[in-house]
Amino acid sequence: MAAVSDNKALSLYLSHRNELVSYASGIVGDRARAEDVVQEAWLRFGGAVEGRGGGEGRGLTEPLGYLYRIVRNLALDGRRRQVREQRLMDAEAGTDMDARADEKPSPEAEVLARDELRQLAEAMAELPERTRIALEMHRFKGATIKEIAGHLGISVGLVHNLLVDGLEHCRARLCRRS
Repeated sequence: MAAVSDNKALSLYLSHRNELVSYASGIVGDRARAEDVVQEAWLRFGGAVEGRGGGEGRGLTEPLGYLYRIVRNLALDGRRRQVREQRLMDAEAGTDMDARADEKPSPEAEVLARDELRQLAEAMAELPERTRIALEMHRFKGATIKEIAGHLGISVGLVHNLLVDGLEHCRARLCRRS
């Protein structure tokens, strides 16, 4: 059975490893995956040399050809698996997007949201002008506290206090109505 000894098999593998990786890379399209394929091929080839591979010595009269065949088969299997996984991921992504498009809020949820928005607008209207402006700039326009302070001509500390007061007023108003 052992047309190839363990030492000769290792020597054969090591002397052709770079070519095997390049060969596998051409099939799988990625050098890192090709490295994995060649490593797996070596394990299978080594098992066949030792008689564990179930190959009954098949192909070992041409060990290099056998090693290339193992690399090719593993690379093709990996490529097919990659294509299947990509199709599955694409199909799932399409399904998710379709599901999200159909996820409209219920009419009840829309009414509640509109009512809450109306309450918030009323609470904001009750705020002193500087507090309302600071809160609108910060929460709706994304302005920083420093930018608000510059716009209103007041200190950063005062802007912070205005924001806290405005948020507390709105929160209290919304909680009172709930």
